[in-house]
Amino acid sequence: MSKPVGLRTYSVLYLVFLYAPIMLLPLFAFNKSSVIAFPLSGFTTEWFAAMWEDGELFRALRNSLVVSGSTAVISTVFGLFAARAITRYRFPLKPGLAGMIMLPMILPNIIIAMSILVVLLTIGVYLSLWTIVLGHVLICIPFATAILLTAFRSLDKSLEEAACDLGETPASAFRLITLPLIMPGIISSILMCFTISLDEFVIAYFLGGTNTPLAAYIYGQFRFPAKVPAMLALGTILVVSSIILIGAAEYLRRRGLARAGGG
Repeated sequence: MSKPVGLRTYSVLYLVFLYAPIMLLPLFAFNKSSVIAFPLSGFTTEWFAAMWEDGELFRALRNSLVVSGSTAVISTVFGLFAARAITRYRFPLKPGLAGMIMLPMILPNIIIAMSILVVLLTIGVYLSLWTIVLGHVLICIPFATAILLTAFRSLDKSLEEAACDLGETPASAFRLITLPLIMPGIISSILMCFTISLDEFVIAYFLGGTNTPLAAYIYGQFRFPAKVPAMLALGTILVVSSIILIGAAEYLRRRGLARAGGG
């Protein structure tokens, strides 16, 4: 049965509304004029060269890589514990606690940032890259948990039980049987959390102090019109990188489901 014309029209308009602004990034990143306006003036790669020569940008990028890498690993570890507990054990208030873990996914980031900032300043913690990691871990744990819940639920419990029947301890059965089977889900979680942390601005801006991550640096550069084309070039690279990382995460998630025998 074919889809209604109205639904197809809505889908097309929604996709255009969502992705058309993103498609303008490479369009103006390769535009010869420094003025962001039509008509285009010609093709150039000088804005990518200007971006490459910006030392402050690479310092901000290094800060973001430290934050995103740390966030991805820590969030995935906590997500692994949460997903394991939710799928394998019974305990009081389990549905409520699972809901609390997922709550940061729907809370506005500015509320989270302001709340953490107030708490940190109250107890006298200096703002640094690690306070950004703290905030990013909070918003990434729900995504890591959701990905790993899928991996655990698609796994046949009898495989672990059979390993224990053959003499393995629960810890060794998890290490030898479960962990390799859910490894695509773990890698998918790391890639997803890394991408979310790299792109997140509000928490990084509030909790960074004098340490400028990439998102906050880009925001600051838009105050200077001469810097905007180079930032558009950087944005083009970030969009392509994000698509690759998210695509790889989804591929690994689906591969993990297929490997574990899930649908």
